[in-house]
Amino acid sequence: MANICVIGSSSMDLVVTSSRRPGAGETVLGQSFKTVPGGKGANQAVAAARLGAEVVMIGRVGDDTFGTDILENFKANRVNTSNVKPVTHSESGTAHIILAEGDNSIVVVEAANREVTPAYVDEAAEAIRNADIVLIQQEIPEETVVHVSQLCAKYQTPLLLNPAPAREVPQEVIDNASYITPNEHEAEILFKGMKPAEALRQYPNKLFITEGSKGVRYFDGNEEVLVPTYKVQAVDTTGAGDTFNAAFAVALAEGKSIQESVRFANRAASLSVTKFGAQGGMPARDEVEANL
Repeated sequence: MANICVIGSSSMDLVVTSSRRPGAGETVLGQSFKTVPGGKGANQAVAAARLGAEVVMIGRVGDDTFGTDILENFKANRVNTSNVKPVTHSESGTAHIILAEGDNSIVVVEAANREVTPAYVDEAAEAIRNADIVLIQQEIPEETVVHVSQLCAKYQTPLLLNPAPAREVPQEVIDNASYITPNEHEAEILFKGMKPAEALRQYPNKLFITEGSKGVRYFDGNEEVLVPTYKVQAVDTTGAGDTFNAAFAVALAEGKSIQESVRFANRAASLSVTKFGAQGGMPARDEVEANL
């Protein structure tokens, strides 16, 4: 069984469904509103647990109703929450999501997630040391991402960096990461002045650029490989990237080959978009294996 440590954000997603997005100064009528647990870190932790991994989450929530609901959701999904502590002076993080025209637009309020500091991570360093792989994103402070990369290098624990939301990443983090999974937009920011093919060749079997419905592209040391995704009828694309990253981490931790791991992650991500909510569509292990 894979032992995954996820370090990142936890939030409550406030989701509005509408026929179209409002323009500046415009009001439109929506069809529905729901609150569902989210945050890139929490999403990836839940997805990994549903795929059969033992998951330890390192994060923060607010001392509020949303925080209580987030913790209960972790426990319902068998995620270890011993390192998810409430912050008394801040509200829980929130993501404000508009689902319209077959895609999503998101505004994230970090709040308690800002308190996932290097010092806080140090309190849970043993979880990093003992993990088969560490999974981290960028909805927490940049200095924490740098610090985690240093700890992983120190402990020789593989680090999977999902560089989202997009921002520049220090070269030290890129060097320390074992796997990096940007989408096309994030790759442009990470590797300024480089074409995707150049960046892929510079980081063989390390850089994996996700290209939405096309699939995932990487360089295997000899040639560029595109692993196609699976065609499905999308209901809600929120959380698809998080499902991909979690599944990729689980497969790698289990010793699958790079190509097998990408295929497994593509299948999990494709299933995740067929249901509503970032976590609502995240598949169980048997669903993914039945559809491979």
